[in-house]
Amino acid sequence: MTIIEIPAGWPADEAAARAVQRELSGRLVRDEEGPAVGEGHVTGLDVAYDDERDLVAAAAVVLDARTLEVVEEATAVGRVSFPYVPGLLAFREIPTVLAALDRLSADPGLLVCDGYGLAHPRRFGLASHLGVLTGRPSVGVAKNPFTFTYEQPGPARGDFAPLLAEGEEVGRALRTQAGVKPVFVSVGHRVSLAHACAHTLHLSPRYRIPETTRHADSLCRRALKEAQGEG
Repeated sequence: MTIIEIPAGWPADEAAARAVQRELSGRLVRDEEGPAVGEGHVTGLDVAYDDERDLVAAAAVVLDARTLEVVEEATAVGRVSFPYVPGLLAFREIPTVLAALDRLSADPGLLVCDGYGLAHPRRFGLASHLGVLTGRPSVGVAKNPFTFTYEQPGPARGDFAPLLAEGEEVGRALRTQAGVKPVFVSVGHRVSLAHACAHTLHLSPRYRIPETTRHADSLCRRALKEAQGEG
Protein backbone atom coordinates (compact mmCIF):
# COMPACT_ATOMS: atom_id res chain seq x y z
CA MET A 1 0.00 0.00 0.00
CA THR A 2 1.30 3.44 -0.96
CA ILE A 3 1.60 5.81 2.00
CA ILE A 4 0.64 9.41 1.27
CA GLU A 5 3.48 11.61 2.45
CA ILE A 6 3.04 15.05 3.99
CA PRO A 7 2.95 17.66 1.19
CA ALA A 8 5.88 20.02 0.83
CA GLY A 9 5.20 23.31 2.56
CA TRP A 10 2.45 21.87 4.79
CA PRO A 11 2.11 23.91 8.02
CA ALA A 12 4.39 22.49 10.70
CA ASP A 13 3.31 24.52 13.73
CA GLU A 14 0.27 26.21 15.24
CA ALA A 15 1.09 29.71 14.04
CA ALA A 16 1.51 28.60 10.43
CA ALA A 17 -1.71 26.56 10.52
CA ARG A 18 -3.70 29.46 11.96
CA ALA A 19 -2.37 31.70 9.20
CA VAL A 20 -3.59 29.22 6.58
CA GLN A 21 -6.99 29.07 8.28
CA ARG A 22 -7.28 32.86 8.19
CA GLU A 23 -6.36 33.01 4.51
CA LEU A 24 -8.69 30.21 3.41
CA SER A 25 -11.62 31.35 5.56
CA GLY A 26 -11.84 34.46 3.39
CA ARG A 27 -12.95 32.20 0.53
CA LEU A 28 -15.93 30.68 2.35
CA VAL A 29 -19.24 30.92 0.49
CA ARG A 30 -22.17 31.23 2.91
CA ASP A 31 -24.94 32.58 0.66
CA GLU A 32 -25.82 29.46 -1.35
CA GLU A 33 -28.64 27.05 -0.49
CA GLY A 34 -26.70 24.05 -1.75
CA PRO A 35 -27.81 20.93 -3.62
CA ALA A 36 -31.37 19.65 -3.34
CA VAL A 37 -31.99 16.94 -0.78
CA GLY A 38 -32.21 13.47 -2.31
CA GLU A 39 -30.68 14.39 -5.66
CA GLY A 40 -27.29 13.48 -7.13
CA HIS A 41 -24.53 12.09 -4.95
CA VAL A 42 -23.46 12.65 -1.37
CA THR A 43 -20.07 11.54 -0.05
CA GLY A 44 -19.19 10.59 3.50
CA LEU A 45 -15.66 11.27 4.76
CA ASP A 46 -14.00 9.92 7.88
CA VAL A 47 -10.55 9.02 9.22
CA ALA A 48 -8.97 6.57 11.65
CA TYR A 49 -5.58 7.06 13.37
CA ASP A 50 -2.67 4.97 14.51
CA ASP A 51 -0.58 7.58 16.32
CA GLU A 52 2.05 5.04 17.38
CA ARG A 53 2.85 4.32 13.74
CA ASP A 54 2.14 7.90 12.62
CA LEU A 55 -0.60 6.73 10.24
CA VAL A 56 -4.02 8.09 9.28
CA ALA A 57 -6.47 6.22 7.05
CA ALA A 58 -9.15 8.17 5.19
CA ALA A 59 -12.30 6.89 3.51
CA ALA A 60 -14.58 8.52 0.95
CA VAL A 61 -17.88 6.73 0.30
CA VAL A 62 -20.22 8.01 -2.43
CA LEU A 63 -23.92 7.31 -1.92
CA ASP A 64 -26.85 7.80 -4.25
CA ALA A 65 -28.58 10.67 -2.48
CA ARG A 66 -32.05 9.31 -3.21
CA THR A 67 -31.65 5.63 -2.32
CA LEU A 68 -28.63 5.94 0.04
CA GLU A 69 -27.04 2.97 -1.73
CA VAL A 70 -23.24 2.92 -2.10
CA VAL A 71 -22.09 4.04 -5.56
CA GLU A 72 -18.32 3.97 -5.02
CA GLU A 73 -15.75 4.00 -2.24
CA ALA A 74 -12.07 4.84 -1.96
CA THR A 75 -9.43 4.91 0.76
CA ALA A 76 -5.97 6.35 1.29
CA VAL A 77 -3.40 5.92 4.06
CA GLY A 78 -0.95 8.68 4.89
CA ARG A 79 1.36 10.09 7.49
CA VAL A 80 -0.20 12.13 10.28
CA SER A 81 0.60 15.59 9.01
CA PHE A 82 0.25 17.77 12.12
CA PRO A 83 0.37 17.42 15.94
CA TYR A 84 -2.86 17.18 17.92
CA VAL A 85 -4.09 20.73 18.59
CA PRO A 86 -7.80 21.37 19.27
CA GLY A 87 -9.19 23.63 16.56
CA LEU A 88 -6.51 22.53 14.07
CA LEU A 89 -7.48 18.89 13.60
CA ALA A 90 -8.06 19.39 9.87
CA PHE A 91 -4.32 19.78 9.37
CA ARG A 92 -3.75 16.24 10.68
CA GLU A 93 -5.83 14.57 8.01
CA ILE A 94 -6.62 16.75 5.00
CA PRO A 95 -3.82 15.49 2.70
CA THR A 96 -5.00 11.89 3.15
CA VAL A 97 -8.69 12.80 2.82
CA LEU A 98 -7.96 14.66 -0.42
CA ALA A 99 -6.04 11.61 -1.70
CA ALA A 100 -9.08 9.40 -1.02
CA LEU A 101 -11.36 11.87 -2.83
CA ASP A 102 -8.97 11.97 -5.79
CA ARG A 103 -9.31 8.19 -6.17
CA LEU A 104 -13.05 8.42 -6.86
CA SER A 105 -14.29 8.30 -10.43
CA ALA A 106 -17.87 9.27 -9.51
CA ASP A 107 -18.80 12.89 -8.84
CA PRO A 108 -18.75 13.21 -5.03
CA GLY A 109 -21.54 15.79 -4.90
CA LEU A 110 -22.15 17.05 -1.37
CA LEU A 111 -19.34 16.30 1.12
CA VAL A 112 -20.43 15.21 4.61
CA CYS A 113 -17.65 15.32 7.19
CA ASP A 114 -17.53 13.74 10.62
CA GLY A 115 -16.65 17.06 12.24
CA TYR A 116 -17.40 20.75 12.16
CA GLY A 117 -17.59 23.65 9.75
CA LEU A 118 -18.57 27.09 11.07
CA ALA A 119 -19.03 25.67 14.59
CA HIS A 120 -15.35 26.20 15.29
CA PRO A 121 -13.36 28.77 17.32
CA ARG A 122 -12.28 30.52 14.11
CA ARG A 123 -15.38 29.52 12.10
CA PHE A 124 -13.30 27.23 9.90
CA GLY A 125 -13.41 23.57 10.84
CA LEU A 126 -12.72 20.51 8.69
CA ALA A 127 -15.94 20.73 6.65
CA SER A 128 -15.23 24.35 5.73
CA HIS A 129 -11.57 23.64 5.00
CA LEU A 130 -12.37 20.75 2.66
CA GLY A 131 -15.17 22.66 1.00
CA VAL A 132 -12.92 25.59 0.17
CA LEU A 133 -10.04 23.39 -1.03
CA THR A 134 -12.29 21.29 -3.30
CA GLY A 135 -14.82 23.97 -4.22
CA ARG A 136 -17.61 21.54 -3.32
CA PRO A 137 -20.62 22.07 -1.05
CA SER A 138 -19.91 20.58 2.35
CA VAL A 139 -21.45 20.12 5.77
CA GLY A 140 -20.17 18.96 9.13
CA VAL A 141 -22.11 16.45 11.22
CA ALA A 142 -20.34 15.79 14.52
CA LYS A 143 -21.14 13.26 17.22
CA ASN A 144 -19.97 15.37 20.17
CA PRO A 145 -20.24 19.04 21.20
CA PHE A 146 -17.19 21.27 20.84
CA THR A 147 -16.96 25.03 21.19
CA PHE A 148 -20.44 26.43 21.72
CA THR A 149 -23.45 26.45 24.04
CA TYR A 150 -26.82 24.92 23.26
CA GLU A 151 -30.08 23.85 24.82
CA GLN A 152 -31.40 20.33 24.40
CA PRO A 153 -33.69 20.12 21.36
CA GLY A 154 -37.17 18.65 21.68
CA PRO A 155 -37.50 14.86 21.81
CA ALA A 156 -38.91 14.27 18.31
CA ARG A 157 -36.98 13.47 15.12
CA GLY A 158 -36.23 16.77 13.39
CA ASP A 159 -36.30 18.88 16.55
CA PHE A 160 -33.29 21.18 16.86
CA ALA A 161 -31.71 23.88 19.00
CA PRO A 162 -29.17 26.50 17.90
CA LEU A 163 -25.46 26.13 18.61
CA LEU A 164 -24.35 29.52 19.86
CA ALA A 165 -20.85 30.99 19.89
CA GLU A 166 -20.57 34.60 21.09
CA GLY A 167 -24.26 35.05 20.31
CA GLU A 168 -23.96 33.80 16.73
CA GLU A 169 -25.81 30.71 15.50
CA VAL A 170 -22.98 28.56 14.13
CA GLY A 171 -24.96 25.32 13.78
CA ARG A 172 -27.73 23.23 15.27
CA ALA A 173 -28.09 20.35 17.69
CA LEU A 174 -30.37 18.13 15.61
CA ARG A 175 -32.39 15.16 16.80
CA THR A 176 -32.14 12.57 14.02
CA GLN A 177 -34.05 9.87 15.92
CA ALA A 178 -36.74 10.33 18.56
CA GLY A 179 -35.40 10.12 22.09
CA VAL A 180 -31.78 9.70 20.98
CA LYS A 181 -28.90 12.12 21.58
CA PRO A 182 -28.64 14.86 18.95
CA VAL A 183 -25.90 15.28 16.39
CA PHE A 184 -24.24 18.65 15.81
CA VAL A 185 -24.69 20.08 12.33
CA SER A 186 -22.81 23.05 10.91
CA VAL A 187 -22.35 24.59 7.49
CA GLY A 188 -19.09 23.85 5.73
CA HIS A 189 -19.18 25.66 2.38
CA ARG A 190 -21.81 26.55 -0.22
CA VAL A 191 -24.76 25.17 1.81
CA SER A 192 -27.33 26.88 4.05
CA LEU A 193 -27.83 25.69 7.62
CA ALA A 194 -31.44 24.71 6.91
CA HIS A 195 -30.31 22.61 3.94
CA ALA A 196 -27.48 21.07 5.99
CA CYS A 197 -30.02 19.90 8.57
CA ALA A 198 -32.43 18.64 5.89
CA HIS A 199 -29.64 16.61 4.29
CA THR A 200 -28.65 15.22 7.69
CA LEU A 201 -32.18 14.05 8.44
CA HIS A 202 -32.51 12.45 5.01
CA LEU A 203 -29.19 10.64 5.50
CA SER A 204 -30.28 9.32 8.92
CA PRO A 205 -33.44 7.27 8.27
CA ARG A 206 -32.72 4.58 10.89
CA TYR A 207 -29.79 5.57 13.08
CA ARG A 208 -28.51 8.61 14.94
CA ILE A 209 -25.46 8.92 12.66
CA PRO A 210 -25.89 9.62 8.91
CA GLU A 211 -25.39 6.69 6.55
CA THR A 212 -22.53 8.58 4.93
CA THR A 213 -20.58 8.63 8.19
CA ARG A 214 -21.52 5.04 9.10
CA HIS A 215 -20.12 3.73 5.82
CA ALA A 216 -17.00 5.92 5.89
CA ASP A 217 -16.24 5.09 9.53
CA SER A 218 -16.33 1.36 8.86
CA LEU A 219 -14.25 1.66 5.70
CA CYS A 220 -11.46 3.82 7.15
CA ARG A 221 -11.11 1.44 10.11
CA ARG A 222 -10.70 -1.50 7.73
CA ALA A 223 -8.15 0.43 5.69
CA LEU A 224 -6.14 1.22 8.81
CA LYS A 225 -6.14 -2.42 9.91
CA GLU A 226 -4.88 -3.47 6.47
CA ALA A 227 -2.10 -0.87 6.66
CA GLN A 228 -1.15 -2.02 10.15
CA GLY A 229 -0.97 -5.58 8.92
CA GLU A 230 1.49 -4.54 6.21
CA GLY A 231 3.64 -2.57 8.62
